Amino acid sequence: MGANYNKLFKLMIDRKIKKGELANQAGISGTTLAKMSRGESVTSTVLVKICHVLKCDIGDIMEIEPDGI
Repeated sequence: MGANYNKLFKLMIDRKIKKGELANQAGISGTTLAKMSRGESVTSTVLVKICHVLKCDIGDIMEIEPDGI
């Protein structure tokens, strides 16, 4: 299984929020957002911080993809 954060990046585009701005407001590193761009795992703490900034739910920023997709 892998994480897909396309919903997050679409939401950022819709709200006109840049990666650096989100990282700063959420208190996370740009490296963490780069990992998310590559579909790599991040901690639930990071996801919660992003959700607080964007005032959304985890399901609004990510999806879990089953193996083989």
